[in-house]
Amino acid sequence: MPNSLAANPQSAAMGTGVGPLLEKFPDVERIAVLRGGGLGDLMFAYPALSALATAYPEASVTLLGIPLHAELLRNRPGPVSEVEILPYASGVRPGPEDGKATADFFASMRSRQFDLAVQIHGGGRNSNPFLLKLGARHTVGTKTPDAVGLERTAPYIYHQNEFLRSLEVVGLAGAAPVSLEPQLTVTDQEKAAGLQLIGTGTRPIVVIHPGATDPRRRWPTQSFATVAARAASDGSDVILVGDDGDAPLAAEIVRQALPETGTHSASIRSLAGKLSLSELTGVLSAATVVVGNDSGPRHLAQAVGTPTVGIYWIGNIINAGAMGRVLHRVHLAWTTQCAVCGIDVTQVGWTAERCEHDYSFVQQIQPDAVYDDVCDLTATTPLLRGR
Repeated sequence: MPNSLAANPQSAAMGTGVGPLLEKFPDVERIAVLRGGGLGDLMFAYPALSALATAYPEASVTLLGIPLHAELLRNRPGPVSEVEILPYASGVRPGPEDGKATADFFASMRSRQFDLAVQIHGGGRNSNPFLLKLGARHTVGTKTPDAVGLERTAPYIYHQNEFLRSLEVVGLAGAAPVSLEPQLTVTDQEKAAGLQLIGTGTRPIVVIHPGATDPRRRWPTQSFATVAARAASDGSDVILVGDDGDAPLAAEIVRQALPETGTHSASIRSLAGKLSLSELTGVLSAATVVVGNDSGPRHLAQAVGTPTVGIYWIGNIINAGAMGRVLHRVHLAWTTQCAVCGIDVTQVGWTAERCEHDYSFVQQIQPDAVYDDVCDLTATTPLLRGR
């Protein structure tokens, strides 16, 4: 019968995990892990995927994710054996639902006869029923009070670091951490592509990503432009990155920054909307420092070992912030109310009220402070990275 860990304290064992480290399940050969969402969500799950692959070295690990996940992990050394694309389903993968496609997906997945299915996609209201339809022998995951239970569950409480949350879940399956943060292998082809795109000169490379899915997490373009202009004036090459939706922001930053620099326009340029995911990985790995909002490319930069300076609203730092400060710096905005309507914005999660205003929560963060960290990381981290 499904139960929570709290209901069975005698089943808990001490160990080097995040939370209790329970006994491994026997005879596990096939593992499915449910983690939809975007690029950052995959990075949050990566330490847990590594833990599962290490705990069950003879098992295959199938990630149930989205096309972007498949693109990033294709032919990449790491814990994931394969990626199966999720169907559109409420609370799991937003989009136009197709009953036949969903039925075909579950039929295919049940035929795989997974031994263990792991849910690290939200609180379980939608994802736990989805996971149970896979028909796996054993299930673990998170659970809000109103979600259906799995065989072993951890309580889902919104304010928790997502790396640690995922590790706590796989600890229920006996998987101890092998890393606390994502460590993504960069291929030789990506390294070569990154160097080709940014050049092989001796100037520091400052990469800026100005986008974020939630516009309230976006630092103003003028603030990014100030950092870009100062970096270029001090001898760095500045490259803006992002997807097609970020391209207008990147172009505006270039436009605002160039008059401040007095340098040639080649010192600040945009590749936003022009890079494949593999090329982006190469560029981020070759950068000296990456500056960005709380967003997928900043998380990816962290995963490939590049120093970052992150712009965070205080609520997001709890869930998505880098834990170390040698390579990663964070700047926090302590916004608690919408500047337009005054609503309390500290109440977060699916059930929280959200006003219609997209006023930036992070605009109070000062460019001078951010640039100080860019300079410090540029000067102090090359030896730590073996460069």
